[in-house]
Amino acid sequence: MAQFSRLDVLNEIIRGGLVPLYYNPDIEIVKKAIHAAAAGGARVFEFTNRGDNAYQLFPELVKHFTKEDPSLILGVGSVLDPGTASLYLSSGANFIVGSVMNPEVAKLCNRRKVAYMPGCGTASEISYAEELGVEIVKIFPGPAVGGPGFVKSVLAPTPWTRIMPTGGVKATEENITEWFSAGVAAVGMGSGLFKKDLIREGNFEAITELTAKVLNWIKEARGKNE
Repeated sequence: MAQFSRLDVLNEIIRGGLVPLYYNPDIEIVKKAIHAAAAGGARVFEFTNRGDNAYQLFPELVKHFTKEDPSLILGVGSVLDPGTASLYLSSGANFIVGSVMNPEVAKLCNRRKVAYMPGCGTASEISYAEELGVEIVKIFPGPAVGGPGFVKSVLAPTPWTRIMPTGGVKATEENITEWFSAGVAAVGMGSGLFKKDLIREGNFEAITELTAKVLNWIKEARGKNE
């Protein structure tokens, strides 16, 4: 069962503007990665459902962070079908993210009042997701669907739409500024934050520093747009 309300989850994503996401078959590495991002100021984290038996790791993460950092909001990404969504919801996921739009997952999450952020690649998909109750739509992969220009084009006729690009978002001031200047509500970042060489070297302090930088760039970019 989710520990945070849908409203609290959505508001925190919008407030911070960053959703770090990561998967590793070694749960201890995942714990360290999450702790590193949290130490840098991230309060929302997406565990990606990408490896075999990934669902077996998630309950342990929930148990660990409920004790060690109870204010951290854990959710699950790469969820394509309602069966997988149900599995993670019963394990304590506070939000569900998908690389595609699935109306049955949307209905399931609505029944449980859990935030669902599906992957969309067209204005019509975004509109359909919103019709199903989605508050924040994920565009994936961000650059491939049109990048910041796509965001601007969508928001022009539908300024109420909230967009979160994922995939290809870079941990640079220039790229972060470009996305937020276009009007995104938040960004999802995986390999841009959790760089393979840093993970391999066990340099989690560098991940903490990079997370803090990204959050600061987001604040600065938003300030320029006010």
